[in-house]
Amino acid sequence: MVSISLCMIVRNEEKVLGRCLACVQGFADEIIIVDTGSTDRTKEIAFSFTDKVYDFKWKDDFAAARNFAFSKGTGDYLFWLDADDVVRQEERRKLMDLKRRLDDERPDVVMLKYAVGYDGDGAPSFFFYRERLLRRCGKAVWKGRIHEAVEPFGKVVREDIMIEHRKVGTGDPDRNLRIFEQMLREKGKLSPRDQYYYGKELYYHRRYRDAASVFSEYLELPDGWREDRVDACRHGAYCMYRIGDRDRGLKFLLSGLSEGIPKPELCCDLGWWFFSAGRYRDAIFWYGQAVQAGKLTGEDGFVMPECRGYIPYLQMCVCYDRLGEWKMAERYNELAERCRPGTETCQLNRKYFEKRKEQQIEWIQ
Repeated sequence: MVSISLCMIVRNEEKVLGRCLACVQGFADEIIIVDTGSTDRTKEIAFSFTDKVYDFKWKDDFAAARNFAFSKGTGDYLFWLDADDVVRQEERRKLMDLKRRLDDERPDVVMLKYAVGYDGDGAPSFFFYRERLLRRCGKAVWKGRIHEAVEPFGKVVREDIMIEHRKVGTGDPDRNLRIFEQMLREKGKLSPRDQYYYGKELYYHRRYRDAASVFSEYLELPDGWREDRVDACRHGAYCMYRIGDRDRGLKFLLSGLSEGIPKPELCCDLGWWFFSAGRYRDAIFWYGQAVQAGKLTGEDGFVMPECRGYIPYLQMCVCYDRLGEWKMAERYNELAERCRPGTETCQLNRKYFEKRKEQQIEWIQ
């Protein structure tokens, strides 16, 4: 069986590090912990799991820290996690099965799902694929001071295994923006990928005009991953809504259509634009497209599973209700309920439609 080195960078993670490391015991043959300046019990906790704990002076460069951690790994494959990541029991079983198969399949890069958003019940509602296991070689190199990544190489496979990012606390909310602005002072410009993520950080900091400007500049560049470009269109629209410019918001969304078959998330955004304008039949069209697009576009980029069924069906229910077409409204509520059985919203809608039927009977009598 292949050997796997878990390589992590940490700082002040005493609340979550033990939880994370306990999740992968038995999967990781070697645990490498690189501490970038903790002042709490993080290193003490790390030493309770491994004796391979190293110090690395933080210099606002995530790739440098991760590459240092990778340099210490000796396994056939290098595996990374953040300290606030969690692997649930069923996913652990899948990981162990993957480990047994790696001997025969020998991929260079294994992409796993990474959940970073959750619904009201705590179930993953937003995920994307990330390079998670990499064959130890000269190509397994992190790039990017912020939002760092390893460019996939060789034989790349995807596995239906979910790693969940379960953050505790806020950390330093200004760190990423601070690093980007330092990069701008040093270089005068950013790479296309960094430009995209810089726009996202400005958006998170509610600097909506600045963010929209950065997204617009990014979309004018010839390079850039299609999924990032679509997401930039969506977030550009959100910026416009925040400053009260719905028309420019629509222009951002429509520019996303130039990237190819629209993803369900973009279709839902277009549906919402028309819905909020009271144009319910136009909204129904786009929500219907969201359902169809989910069958065509796969799971590249950022995925919100509820945009592939539950949300568009529920919104179509509301649209038909506003149009006075209650049988159609009831039908789409039931379709939404099939996507997420037992939701309070669908149950309340059922009561609403039952009450409406009773009122209609009383009116007839």
